[in-house]
Amino acid sequence: MDQTILILAYLIGSVTFIIGLKMLSHPETARRGNLVAAAGMGIAILGTIFLYRQSEGGHLHNYGWIFSGLLVGGVIGVVAARRVKMTAMPEMVSMFNGMGGLCAALIAISEFYHLLHFNTTTVQGGFVLGFHIPKGEMVIIILEMIIGSISFSGSMVAFGKLNGKVKDFAFPAQQLVNMSIMAALLILGIYFIWITPHLSGISLEGLSQYIPAISPYVFCAVFVLALSYGILFVLPIGGADMPVVISLLNSCTGIAAACGGFLYNNAVMLTGGILVGSAGGILTVLMCKAMNRSLGNVLLGSFGGGAAAAKTSGGTQGSYKEISVNDAAVVLAYAHKVMIVPGYGLAVAQAQHACHELEKLLEERGVQVKYAIHPVAGRMPGHMNVLLAEADVSYDKLEEMDEANSEFPTADCVLVLGANDVVNPAARKDPSSPIFGMPILEVEQARTVIVNKRSMKPGYAGIENDLFFEPKTSMLFGDAKSVLQQLTSEIKNM
Repeated sequence: MDQTILILAYLIGSVTFIIGLKMLSHPETARRGNLVAAAGMGIAILGTIFLYRQSEGGHLHNYGWIFSGLLVGGVIGVVAARRVKMTAMPEMVSMFNGMGGLCAALIAISEFYHLLHFNTTTVQGGFVLGFHIPKGEMVIIILEMIIGSISFSGSMVAFGKLNGKVKDFAFPAQQLVNMSIMAALLILGIYFIWITPHLSGISLEGLSQYIPAISPYVFCAVFVLALSYGILFVLPIGGADMPVVISLLNSCTGIAAACGGFLYNNAVMLTGGILVGSAGGILTVLMCKAMNRSLGNVLLGSFGGGAAAAKTSGGTQGSYKEISVNDAAVVLAYAHKVMIVPGYGLAVAQAQHACHELEKLLEERGVQVKYAIHPVAGRMPGHMNVLLAEADVSYDKLEEMDEANSEFPTADCVLVLGANDVVNPAARKDPSSPIFGMPILEVEQARTVIVNKRSMKPGYAGIENDLFFEPKTSMLFGDAKSVLQQLTSEIKNM
C-alpha cells in the first residue's frame, strides 16, 4: 500500500513539474507555476520520507537529521530569496544551480562508497567480498559525479564573475589543458566502467589485483579533475557570454539530477532532471542564436574578455553630445511613439518602478510606449522580463527583438536605459568587431535616440559602442532611477 501511494506521489510531482514549467512561459502565470511545482516537490519529498521502503524492508531512519537539513536549507533559501536584489538575481541563480550540481556529485560519491564497502555476500566457509555493480549503474555514477562536479565549480566561478570578484583569466595553452583534463576524465570513467563487471563474486584474494583500479582515491582524483575542469573552462569566458554559460551549467545540473533519478529508479527526480536539462539546453541554443555564435565559439572564444575586447575599447571614436533632463523630457512628452530599451544599468539602479511611472505618465499624455527586449540583455536569460514584471509592466508592452526592430523606424524616440552591447551598430557594420554578426536592437533606425548611462565606459563586453557617437544620439548621464524620476517630474510640470 505504501509503495502504491508513493508511486502516486511521484506521479503528482512529475505532472506538477510539467505544468509549472508550462506556466513559467508567461509572466502572468509564472508565479503560480512556481507554487504548483513547489507543491509537487513537497508531496514527493514527504512521500519519500514516510513511504519509501529500503530493500531490506525498513523505512528511512534518522528523521532528526533529515528534517534538520530540510529546516536549515529551507530557512537559508527563503532568507536569500527575500533579501536578494534584482541586480544580484543572476548570482543567486548561479549559486543555487551550483548547489544542485554539488548535491548530484555527492550522491554519486556516496553511492560509489556504499557499493564499494557494503556489498558483501556470506558463503560457506566464510565471507567472500563481491562487487555486484552492474555496468549501467556504474555508467550513471560516473556521469553524475563528473557532470555534477563541473556544474558546481563552473557555477561558483560564474557567481564570482557576476558579482565582480572574479576576473576573466586565460593562460597560454589553456584550451589544450582543458582538453587534456577532459580526455583524462573520459579515460578514467571508461576504465571504471569496464573493470566493474569483472569484480562480481570473486574471492577476497582475487580482488586484490583490482584494488588499485577501484580505489576511492582514484575515484576522488576523478572528482578533483572534474572540479578543475569546471573552473578552467569558465574562467576565460568573457562577460558578454555569461547568459549562455549560466544556461549551459543549468542544463548540466539537470542532466546530473536525471542521472540520480536513473540511479535510484526515482520517477520524480528523473522527470525534474530531464525538464531542467532539456529546458537549459534549448535556452542555451537560443542564446547562442541570439548572439549569432556557436556554443563551441562561446566556450573557446573568450568573447568579451581579454585581447578581443582590448582591440576595440582603446580610444574614443568621435564626439558625443549631451542632453539635459529638461530637453529630454520635452522630446519624450511631445513624441507620438516611444520605445524603451532596458539594460543592466536599469537593474543596477533598481529603476524598474520609476520606469513604469514614466511609462504611465507618457501614456496619459497620449504617447504610445513599448519596451524592446533583447534575448541576452542583462546578466541572465530573461533578466529584463523578470525585472519589468516585478514593476507590474504589462507583458503586452514587451516586444522581442524581431518585433521591436520592425517598429523602430516608426518611433519618434528610443530611450536606452543602461543597455550597451545589445544596441551597438558595430555588430552590423564593423567586420573587425568581436560582436560582428550578433543580432541587435536597431535603435538607430528611430528618429531620435536618448541613451542613459552613468559614464562613457564600455559595456559588459568591454567594447566601444558606435551608437553613442551617431548624430541622432544624445547622452543623458546619471543614475537611471534618479534620471527617470527627474524626467517624470519635468513632464508633470509641463
